[in-house]
Amino acid sequence: MSIDIKKRVLYAVIGLYLIAVVFALLNDFLYIFLLPVVLGVLYCAFYHLEYLLLFAVASTPLSLNLEEQEIAGVGLYLPTEPLLAGSMILMFFKMLSNKSIDKKIFHHPLSYLLYLYLGWTGLTCITSEFPLVSVKFLITRLWFISTMYFLMTHIFQNPHRIWHFVLCYLFSLTIVIIYTVVRHSEYGFDKESAHWVMEPLFKDHTSYGAVLAMFTPMLLALLCWRNLNLLLRVILSIAAIILLLGLVLSFTRAAWISVVGAGCILAVLLLKVRFRTLLFTFLLGGGLVFFAWEDIQVSLQGNKQESSDKLDEHVSSISNVSSDASNLERLNRWNCAMEMFYERPIVGWGPGTYQFVYAPFQRSGDRTIISTNQGDGGNAHSEYLGPLCEQGVPGVILFIALLYMISSLAFRLFYSLSEYGNKLLVLGAYLGLMTYFIHGTLNNYLDTDKASVPFWGFIAILVSIDLYHYPKEQGSQRVPAVFY
Repeated sequence: MSIDIKKRVLYAVIGLYLIAVVFALLNDFLYIFLLPVVLGVLYCAFYHLEYLLLFAVASTPLSLNLEEQEIAGVGLYLPTEPLLAGSMILMFFKMLSNKSIDKKIFHHPLSYLLYLYLGWTGLTCITSEFPLVSVKFLITRLWFISTMYFLMTHIFQNPHRIWHFVLCYLFSLTIVIIYTVVRHSEYGFDKESAHWVMEPLFKDHTSYGAVLAMFTPMLLALLCWRNLNLLLRVILSIAAIILLLGLVLSFTRAAWISVVGAGCILAVLLLKVRFRTLLFTFLLGGGLVFFAWEDIQVSLQGNKQESSDKLDEHVSSISNVSSDASNLERLNRWNCAMEMFYERPIVGWGPGTYQFVYAPFQRSGDRTIISTNQGDGGNAHSEYLGPLCEQGVPGVILFIALLYMISSLAFRLFYSLSEYGNKLLVLGAYLGLMTYFIHGTLNNYLDTDKASVPFWGFIAILVSIDLYHYPKEQGSQRVPAVFY
């Protein structure tokens, strides 16, 4: 098609659109203004899918849950989840036409583990107490994993896209933090308002703190880049200050613990401790805690410090299991999860069903002032006990296996990579993931787009470096163009 014909077609389309706008305004049909957006999304979906996914990543911190906004009775995050669902469908169609992603990704060991995970999730949907709830859970996991893991790993063959992924999320997350801190300042930065000032962008302060913790190691890793120009270093330094301020003011104790835990793992990596040694130490420590648990409980019950506006007192309240309502309610949920597990140890009650099932399992001695008779207070508050009671022993084994394989891969890459930039990427992604795995002992948020997008995206970073950027190393630094 010649240039003149293209221009005529373009002018004709613009003219028809303007005529349509006039008629739409006369008939109060304002949705006509969404047409260019829809056409732009469709164009990117078919010709530049990576741009559409990066837009979804940038939209994630700013997305809204329809159910929480009482717009609809469906827990759907807009615009993130519709974009990811559409990208997943497009990916499946391309697979049928043999124009899919690189086949190497499908054969990576982590991918095989995810097949087992999704397969077991599908099987437990059949045996679920509420099959429709479980099927929705499975579909949601499918579009997060297929896009943020499989598609992103393919897109990350271009190392520039890794940085674009991180920076897109960080840009929007910084906006959320500024909004939250400004709103928090109106209430004197007190603890009570810290629980909800991030609404409606985040459900509560714990999910907000978990995401801030995930990006803290990655942002600090970016700042360690030697080839940053002055302007970009200043911008990232300001972003780091905003991120750390938001993390402190979130009053999220689990997030603080997770960042400290990631710092300990960083020390282990810098000391070049072998992963096998770390795993043995962890198992030994876990065994000692298990056998001394009764004595530990007695010791913890001596802590009467309530959560407080003062940071030192708030930190001290972390181990208060005698009077702190938040900690006691978490124990109530965990005990319910264990009772549910004892009743159905193999297949569990079904993915995503905990909040609909746990109410009868509450014991009177465990109930707190924030417990509800209907059991409508949320999930199991654990990424480990949740799968245990919902998908049985195989479910939690698969999740722990994911942690093991990610850690094994990250240790191997960090110790063997010679390129400084790739080391930083591995370090930032792995420590960010570890903040979530540590946080996951106290909360679980992989049913939300806010946590799932960076979680699966960080895993994709590790796998892409393993597949595409590690074998081709020649010992020289390759700095993405965005950092020149």
